[in-house]
Amino acid sequence: GKELKQFHRTYDPPRSGITAEGTRLYRASKKDCNQCELKPRCCPNMPMRKVPRDLNEDARDVARAIAKTPEYEQSRHRRKKVEMLFAHLKRILRMARLRLRGPCGARDEFLLAATAQNLRRLAKLRPQMPPCGAIAA
Repeated sequence: GKELKQFHRTYDPPRSGITAEGTRLYRASKKDCNQCELKPRCCPNMPMRKVPRDLNEDARDVARAIAKTPEYEQSRHRRKKVEMLFAHLKRILRMARLRLRGPCGARDEFLLAATAQNLRRLAKLRPQMPPCGAIAA
């Protein structure tokens, strides 16, 4: 019912309000809690309601909202394909680190590795021809 406040009075010098755990603690007044009919369910073992809120909770709220969109589901599905290709580059083609220096060298080395990966995939798509000796027999 009532608005929770971080501070019920002003301090000099002003306090940051951040606890050692990295949260802000919002409290109801004891008077408001005693008058409320939901107190036995809300905070039975405390004199008043205290709500901790993490400093990064706003960013988490934004991330939760994005996670509910269909675009996010689509990007999660596509991410699996991309991550598998990068894992293949790192493990099978041994590209755990780039050997050429600078952005141009890194780009060239990565393009060569991606080309090799694409050629391997193309070779798998092409039907296998029987060996030459098997046709003559």
